[in-house]
Amino acid sequence: MIRVYTSSVIDAPAEAVWGMIRDFNGLPKWHPAIAESRIENYRKADEVGCVRLFSMKDGGIIREKLLALSDFEYSCTYSILESPMGVDNYVATLKLTPITDGDRTFAEWSAEFDCAPGREQALSDNIGQGVFQGGFDALKRLLRERR
Repeated sequence: MIRVYTSSVIDAPAEAVWGMIRDFNGLPKWHPAIAESRIENYRKADEVGCVRLFSMKDGGIIREKLLALSDFEYSCTYSILESPMGVDNYVATLKLTPITDGDRTFAEWSAEFDCAPGREQALSDNIGQGVFQGGFDALKRLLRERR
């Protein structure tokens, strides 16, 4: 099992950051790699068990299932059902913690998955830096622009 962990500090209150990422169908609004998204079967985007189907700007299609969502803990957990990345048993959690000194947010995004031998480092780098850090950097820019 491969583990990827990325953390960042975002100069905005946790409530503001959570307001951007809570919508399981809202990735295109803040993540630069996502072109469009929709929730399947007319379910609500905050309903545990809903499935989002989104397309990447590079043309890839990914389906993910919402496993947990907590407004109290500012966290969501999801699994990948289908992806061109070549990962199996992929489960990720995005969690925010308020930093009271300066009203900032400590953001953590982690994942565990299996993959074919020899692909571990490339996938870890792509997920950790491209997906997770890329998302954090985009959130920082968007929230800075809103001030």
